[in-house]
Amino acid sequence: MLSRTRRRRHPRSFEQLREYFRTLSDTARLDILKLLAVSSHDLTVSDMARRLEISQPLCSWHIRRLVKLGIVRIRRVGREAYCSLDRTRLAEFERAFSNMLAPH
Repeated sequence: MLSRTRRRRHPRSFEQLREYFRTLSDTARLDILKLLAVSSHDLTVSDMARRLEISQPLCSWHIRRLVKLGIVRIRRVGREAYCSLDRTRLAEFERAFSNMLAPH
């Protein structure tokens, strides 16, 4: 009963923040974000899998979570998937978290 009440009180943005932090709780996804953040160009899933020393299917699985959240974009060229960091969306989550903690 308590969890049902708790869900009703929080706005949709709270649920989005919860999903954001849940997605970022995995070190492989943080490593992917770090690779994308320091890269001067889009990276393929294969390149990231090789650099992170994980399988390509596992890397794709993690990237799908980041894409669903909206902080990574995918551009397809033939069979290759090129990934980039959506810094605007990432900043939105950072602002939402900061606003949640700010005294009102």
